[in-house]
Amino acid sequence: MVDKKTLEKYAELALKTGVNLQANQAVMINAPIEGADFTRIVAKKAYELGAKDVHINWSDDELTLLKYENVPDEVIGSFPDWRVKLHDTYAEDGAAVLSIRSTNPDLLQNIDPKRVAMANKASGEAMKNFRKYTMNDKIPWSIISIPSGDWAQKIFPDKTKEDAVESLWEAILKIVRVDQEDPIAAWNEHNETLKTKREELNEKNYKKLIFQAPGTDLELELPEGHVWKGGSAVAETGVTFNPNMPTEEVFSMPHKYGVNGTVSSTKPLNYGGSVIDNFSLTFKDGKVVDFQAEQGEAVLQHLLDSDEGARRLGEVALVPHESPVSQSGLIFYNTLFDENASCHIALGKAYPTNVEGGSSMSEEELDQHGVNDSLIHVDFMIGSDKLDIDGVKQDGTTEPVFRGGTWA
Repeated sequence: MVDKKTLEKYAELALKTGVNLQANQAVMINAPIEGADFTRIVAKKAYELGAKDVHINWSDDELTLLKYENVPDEVIGSFPDWRVKLHDTYAEDGAAVLSIRSTNPDLLQNIDPKRVAMANKASGEAMKNFRKYTMNDKIPWSIISIPSGDWAQKIFPDKTKEDAVESLWEAILKIVRVDQEDPIAAWNEHNETLKTKREELNEKNYKKLIFQAPGTDLELELPEGHVWKGGSAVAETGVTFNPNMPTEEVFSMPHKYGVNGTVSSTKPLNYGGSVIDNFSLTFKDGKVVDFQAEQGEAVLQHLLDSDEGARRLGEVALVPHESPVSQSGLIFYNTLFDENASCHIALGKAYPTNVEGGSSMSEEELDQHGVNDSLIHVDFMIGSDKLDIDGVKQDGTTEPVFRGGTWA
């Protein structure tokens, strides 16, 4: 098993570099029951760093599945007010939010996708206000992962549960740099690298990007005033934090009406406890007009039908093929990891911070700037060592951005 000292190092990284917890600040932690031991280490460390309050929202895969199997549609399609109030109260208080993810990718594979879509829609609508706090960087937030038995065995099917968990711990700790002498210093260096890359792209100010790979021929127009971000972010309070650990991407947004062509997935997408795999989407004027999937087509259909904005894109992210996640050679069936193995795009809501002045714009102003709105934000992977990307400059000339899956 992973020794306590290493787990303490990981907890400290999540709190200091992830959410950058400040003295006398509250922290809300979303955590799985299976990870209770690690979560207690995080809570203890948070109090040591001066947190005024540590609140844990526990989740449990088995109880989640029981609920989906047994409750009527009207319960599935509703979201409790007390949970909305809980999240809003902590957000209004300027709390940090840390999510510890380890869900079984196949948890809901035998549940009617319609019921899963109903639940996702209900939570999306209810948590709209809270999502403004995170997607506009009003409060510091971060997502990390720890292994669970079912998830580990999905990645390492030939190993016993115990050995699979051990192997997944090893992979995660390496990818998030906890295996290094000073993980925090390693992350500071990594953030500087990503900062340099995003500054280069902001200077280029491309008009559009053209993606070409087997099964992919896609043109993405970038809105006027678009901003590339990546690595660390800065909250309204001026605190620097890392929303995703790991992160290897620089990302911006496509214009919601300016996407045309076809794109094919290069890795499975785990969405709401089901896997969608080997799928392609065809866009016209920003909207998905056709789609197909070898696995999970019904789930993909419900995802696209979530709301008006679900068929449009909210993010484009560039990740070189030689990222540590990609080099691990593993498929994680977990977006936090798989999106950092390859270039990806996201269906649904765009981050308002990806356009100049976006976080203070009204919904109407955002729409006028080509910023997509939706209840969902779902990343899926389109990158590989066969992906080429060209950037079209403001004067119409073209130059290579990616060749063979890496920076040109």
